[in-house]
Amino acid sequence: MRRALILAAFALLAQPAAADTATAAAEKAASDLRAAIATLNEAEGARSRVAALTETIRAYELGLTALREGLRSSALREAGIRAGFDAKRERIGQVLAAMVAMDEAPGPLVLLHPGGPEAAARSAMILASVGPALEGEAAKLRADLQEIARMRALQEGVLGALEDGLAAAQAARTALSRAVQDRTDLPRRFLEDPEELQALVANADTLEAFARGVARLQSDVGPPLSDFEGARGTLPLPVVGTVLRRPGEADAAGIDRPGLLMATRPEALVIAPWSATIRYRGPLLDYKNVMILEPAAGYLLILAGMEVVYGETGDVLEAGAPVGLMGGKDLAVAEGAGAERTETLYMELRQDAEPIDPAPWFVETREE
Repeated sequence: MRRALILAAFALLAQPAAADTATAAAEKAASDLRAAIATLNEAEGARSRVAALTETIRAYELGLTALREGLRSSALREAGIRAGFDAKRERIGQVLAAMVAMDEAPGPLVLLHPGGPEAAARSAMILASVGPALEGEAAKLRADLQEIARMRALQEGVLGALEDGLAAAQAARTALSRAVQDRTDLPRRFLEDPEELQALVANADTLEAFARGVARLQSDVGPPLSDFEGARGTLPLPVVGTVLRRPGEADAAGIDRPGLLMATRPEALVIAPWSATIRYRGPLLDYKNVMILEPAAGYLLILAGMEVVYGETGDVLEAGAPVGLMGGKDLAVAEGAGAERTETLYMELRQDAEPIDPAPWFVETREE
């Protein structure tokens, strides 16, 4: 029994460790990805195919984010376990050395103690308590290692799914562009950019001035009839990413803007968080492509920094509809390989032409 505990403890000290239950989130994301790909294969018709392609790309991006978070958590967990091993190594080594010596010593000598029978009895009691304590510690470490093994297996399975998902997402992005072009059943407010809008684009010198000009433009057809006010605090962010700066926070050059700046991965999909009419889409100043959406009368949602934009001015979009892709090239799945969040999307929300803080409108950025 004692020799088995000794060998088990040595084995536990020698094995590497890295696990965290956060990986379960990545496994769920991979499952969602598989479901999205199945939905894609079943999609029929241009409009349903656009929705299925959007779902596939979004699922891949969420799955990749979850996997990376799981891997980072696992690395932190490994560091913590290793630090615990290092702190206990000397103490456990001393106990193990004593037990090895006892296990190898002749039977009669183990029972002798220079202090006589009473000291020998005390020594036996101490040694009797060492075994269960060491066994309890070994059981705890064994449980940690079992969890580690399970999480590593999950990680490998998730990684494989996401590698498949990357190929599916790349194909889906290409197919999405074609499906959007083939789509003919979207309601339209007007068939071409109004002359006033064309003039605004030609004379724009700042995003602020352009947005105010768009807000002043009138049209015969109003925005989608939906309770945008009632959606406050429930909207998804238009892109999977991380908030870099909030309204009023200055950048390295000391410039502050009234919107949110989000870091995204290359080729990240940008969606309409609420049903809206496209008031403008296309290049503007140095913002790459800009999309201005009208989710309700008096409101404008501005998305700037995309490489590709979908749709035409006047299209009425459903919530979750794709509006564009970020730039760059998405090549990597595993942590530490390829590009990270190298692209940035800028978002403003305006009411009656005046900028308001968009953060309270979105689930990820609202303050409870």
